[in-house]
Amino acid sequence: MASEYYKWLARNEKPEVPRELTRKEKRANWWYYNKWYVALGLLLLVCLVSMVKSALSQTTPDYQFAYVGTTALPDDTVSALKGSLAALGEDLNGDGSVTVQLVQYTFSGEADPSVAASSEVRLMADIMECESYFFLLEDPEQFQKSYHSLCRIDGTLPDEEEPSAEGTYLKWEQCPVLAGLDLGQYSYDVMGKAVAGDSGELMSQLSIARRGFWTEKTAPYPEGCGALWEKMTEGAVS
Repeated sequence: MASEYYKWLARNEKPEVPRELTRKEKRANWWYYNKWYVALGLLLLVCLVSMVKSALSQTTPDYQFAYVGTTALPDDTVSALKGSLAALGEDLNGDGSVTVQLVQYTFSGEADPSVAASSEVRLMADIMECESYFFLLEDPEQFQKSYHSLCRIDGTLPDEEEPSAEGTYLKWEQCPVLAGLDLGQYSYDVMGKAVAGDSGELMSQLSIARRGFWTEKTAPYPEGCGALWEKMTEGAVS
């Protein structure tokens, strides 16, 4: 009975009609519920624009060297080496300067296995994409056995079934031009202990070789890179 009584009391009451929001209130309400989605969208847009600009502004280096060894080369050595090699080269990409890029792939039995695995993946990608034309090798025999990517010193290609690196590399010290580069000293800290040495002596332990191409795919600017090879190995004693 009580519910019927309340119905009787409310018989003439009209239901409350929601007030229509003004345009300003609608915009404020929409912003309140969607502002974080807008912020996230703007952030993604900024990142995308930055990536596109970076890709468009990135220039292929005139020369790319790949170092493959057990220990990374010191920063001082790398800097001096790139400067000295650039002085021997030419502007192949037309950007007004000579740029040498040195990519390092390190493999050490004492290193974290994940680091070696990362180097392996990056080196394989380098070889497959023909990124590096020149190779600085600690163990050229093992490198050729594993990757079979080097051409002979004179530019001819070894047989695809030939695992030996014989005739595909030169010791750094065999090349008067390279051995005569003034690379200065290097120094760095290892667990608070200073390590220093002569960069030229460090490089004398390496061999230099160049990439062979068995298909139409080649490294950037192969003719210019070939000219630098001839300059670097001029007067080399086999």
